[in-house]
Amino acid sequence: MTAFAKLLRTTAFKLSLAYLLVFTLFAFFLLAYLAFNARRLIDDQARDAIRLELRQATDQFTAGGPRRLAGYVARRSRQPGGGLYLLIDPTGNAIAGNLTEVEIRRPLGPGEFRVTYHLADAGDEEHRLALINAVELPGGFRLIVGRDLGEEGGLRAVFLNAAGGSVVLVVVLGVLGGIFVTRRVLGRIDAMTDTTRSIMDGNLHGRLAVTGSNDEFDRLAVNLNAMLDRIEELMTGLREVSDNIAHDLKTPLTRLRNDAEQALRTAEGPEDFRRSLDDIIAEADDLIRVFNALLLIARAEAKGEMPAAEPFDLAAVAHDVTELYEPSAEEAGLTVETAIDGPLTVRGSRELIGQAVANLVDNAIKYGAKGHGDGNGDGGAPGPVTISARRLDGKVEVAVADRGPGVPEADRSRVLERFVRLETARTRPGFGLGLSLVAAVARMHGGEFRLEDNGPGLRAVLMLPAEDMSAS
Repeated sequence: MTAFAKLLRTTAFKLSLAYLLVFTLFAFFLLAYLAFNARRLIDDQARDAIRLELRQATDQFTAGGPRRLAGYVARRSRQPGGGLYLLIDPTGNAIAGNLTEVEIRRPLGPGEFRVTYHLADAGDEEHRLALINAVELPGGFRLIVGRDLGEEGGLRAVFLNAAGGSVVLVVVLGVLGGIFVTRRVLGRIDAMTDTTRSIMDGNLHGRLAVTGSNDEFDRLAVNLNAMLDRIEELMTGLREVSDNIAHDLKTPLTRLRNDAEQALRTAEGPEDFRRSLDDIIAEADDLIRVFNALLLIARAEAKGEMPAAEPFDLAAVAHDVTELYEPSAEEAGLTVETAIDGPLTVRGSRELIGQAVANLVDNAIKYGAKGHGDGNGDGGAPGPVTISARRLDGKVEVAVADRGPGVPEADRSRVLERFVRLETARTRPGFGLGLSLVAAVARMHGGEFRLEDNGPGLRAVLMLPAEDMSAS
């Protein structure tokens, strides 16, 4: 397909032709409307002149009879200006005027007529257009007064010439303008097509050009670029997750296999096999929890539908989690302090939000326990784990704070990613999914999750939209 044929097949060119057709029809009807009104104006002016002449001629007849009217008609017929006159006696013969009834070529009675004529003393046979009015006078006389409509014919010719020339000019300029506009549009489309092909070939860094004109192509490019940014982010995350899964899950899978192999080689009875199977089941449960967390995070990032969304009291959930983890905190040498207001109603999955709060408390106990430092570097007795919940500006805030080593400000956004574990946490159990799961639950419920300095230690804050119970 040639470049010109490709241009003719574009939507932009077809739209240009459609607009050209609409504009041409509009111009044609506009000229026709102007011509109609101009003709009506000429006819109205002619009628007004004829009525005035008839009134004056009738006055002449009333004042002096047929003889005086004949003189008046004779004088008016010789004057220039397009006036047409004819006075006919009762026998049908012309008395005075510049017309004859024969030349009008039709029988005339009283009333208004549009006729063709030629002057009685004209040397040619050219027929002209006229508007005449015939009246009956006392004694059987008839008077015909008219006006030449030659201006109407000239006006019609002017409009026809203007219409023809305008249509040709509009068509030529429209086609040239359509080609020009189409080439510009086609250039933008071709640039977008080349970029998308590059992206489909694997260049995820490619983006559509934005000219800054803020036209529809710029708005489309901005939205598509935002979509491509999100796709690149997801693809990068997928690659990182794949690498992290291969790296972090290889060890427990290997340990699972070694436990099974060890049981086959060394077990001497049912009790040994039972202990080995219990260890294997515990490892498998850990792996299942990892994959469940990954599925939850993936669903949140894909903005999946939240399961079992219903109003519930988050304060009660926070109290339940506190009671659940108090024994673990005591074993770690920690005290748990609470500052939970209530009730704090939110809408969402009670199970998922409860799991998120439990992850925060578990992290606080794990990293704030004795032997991990109190934030001063002296390894002394750690401070308490504080769990607070309150309503704040139309939201519910749940905060869990500890006095452990904390997280450097530069790493606070990074630790929310899947499988990310800082070097100080490599020696502790876990897969680096706890905080990622909390962030995913916050996104699923339209909230936010952030990490703050507790001076010393870490303060993890989960914010969720509060449910307005007054409407119910």
